[in-house]
Amino acid sequence: MTVEFIPPAKPIVGDLEREYVDRVLRSGMIAQGPEVATFEREFATHFAAGRPTVAVNSGTSGQHLGLLAAGVGAGDEVIVPSFTFAATANSVALTGATPVFVDIEPDTFTLDPDAVRAAITPSTKGIMPVHLYGHPFMVDEILAIAEEHGLDVYEDAAQAHGASWNGRPVGTLGTFAMFSLYPTKNMTSGEGGMVTCSTDELARNVRLLRNQGMETQYANEVIGFNARMTDVHAAIGRAQLTKVDGWTSQRQRNAEVLDAGLASIPGITVPVVREGAVHVYHQYTIRISDGERDRFRDVLKNEHGVGSGVYYPIPNHRLPSLSGFAPNLELPETERAAAEVLSLPVHPSLAPSDLERIIAGVTAVARAGA
Repeated sequence: MTVEFIPPAKPIVGDLEREYVDRVLRSGMIAQGPEVATFEREFATHFAAGRPTVAVNSGTSGQHLGLLAAGVGAGDEVIVPSFTFAATANSVALTGATPVFVDIEPDTFTLDPDAVRAAITPSTKGIMPVHLYGHPFMVDEILAIAEEHGLDVYEDAAQAHGASWNGRPVGTLGTFAMFSLYPTKNMTSGEGGMVTCSTDELARNVRLLRNQGMETQYANEVIGFNARMTDVHAAIGRAQLTKVDGWTSQRQRNAEVLDAGLASIPGITVPVVREGAVHVYHQYTIRISDGERDRFRDVLKNEHGVGSGVYYPIPNHRLPSLSGFAPNLELPETERAAAEVLSLPVHPSLAPSDLERIIAGVTAVARAGA
């Protein structure tokens, strides 16, 4: 009997989202309008302690415009991890600045503070750490380095809605933060992003840049972009805001079940959560040692019907698009992570029987390879 496939991610869109979108469509206001403004305020209250917040058409746009608004440009360097999605470094490169790739620490896959310190030069403008998989970066250490050297911190919080460090929400730690609202994230607006800003002036700069350089129609103050969010997308996001806390709690409960079932399997390392961190499990990422990851992934899918993902198989500094910034660079922890990580389903649509199948499948594949 063929078993039903368990996907690695599953966007959830229900009747409330349809109701909110229909209301916007009936209003006749479809482009950026009052729905976007309300979504910005609600998102800021929910995730960013009321910080000024600007909605844009994607997380990458938010990261790019945030950097430009913060004054990053040609001649500057921004320290970034290589173990992340390429948008992190792309956003730096698109400003004309140079992404400087450094290694990660092995437990949470986030920036290694010692590597960050070693990479600082007179041209360093800031540090862009990633709250990877929904776990906060090494907050105390990175913020201390930034303060010591007079650097900005630009948070890539694309995967970390609701994560926190010692009670401080991610998105409130640096000069600005970017949250993604792509369909596979912990909540979505269909497509979009949010930029939470440390000052009203910075938020105003992001608003100018997202809308052709103007706040008042035809009064263009700077050269800008078309990076606006529509009211249709904002309506979806507003509906999802009412549900995301429950989904996050379910992700955390699912992760606890997976931890209990997988922690004792030889060759498998379950996610580490640092004391003081709230992990929101955008991904539940294990390590598989001894070069077995790719075989493991294929057998898990083909013989057990369990989907998984590799985030990320090629470090940024090895990509053809970005390797020119770091010729001959060696980042051993990054390379090891790229060869070992595998993200298992943890999304809130999983039933208890799905979790049992995931654990049983991983156990069987591990034993078969022993």
